[in-house]
Amino acid sequence: MAMVPGTPEDDRDADPRDGRDETRSERSDRNWSDILQELRVTQTGTQIVSGFLLTLAFQQRFAELNGFQTGTYLGLVLMAAACTALGLAPVALHRTLFGRHEKPEAVAIADGLLRSTLVLVALLTTGVVFFVFEVTVGLALAIAAGLLVLMLMIVLLLAMPRIVRSRSRSETAASHRLT
Repeated sequence: MAMVPGTPEDDRDADPRDGRDETRSERSDRNWSDILQELRVTQTGTQIVSGFLLTLAFQQRFAELNGFQTGTYLGLVLMAAACTALGLAPVALHRTLFGRHEKPEAVAIADGLLRSTLVLVALLTTGVVFFVFEVTVGLALAIAAGLLVLMLMIVLLLAMPRIVRSRSRSETAASHRLT
């Protein structure tokens, strides 16, 4: 059910425990702005990688790629296109729901799309590193470089946020016990 701004349900603090003193509409607006900013960052990176990939097909050395390398390249182009589509989907969602007071639903859906985009961008980045190493120095070093980048992505995009969230929850729980 859509939350209508200015109604008694919307005027209540969305989460009295978070110290923000904001209504559900204000919280949705803030969350939507955060999501849009994060999308801007991922879209810029995705566009750069996509542009790089698209120019490769027009380089002289491209004709020297073997079947595996060509398949890897085409897979990366498709992955870059999927990243672009996932990054654009929240914009289309917002256009569709604009003015219908359904921003909390839009935020929830866009959050899922953004998380999917992050996973795909991590895989795309790993794949591009693998591809460049495979073409320039061979399969063994490509596997090593790809695994190294994949491990870095796992640490930075999965482990680190969970550790920070866990510490934050522990500190919050400890501060509530002291008060």
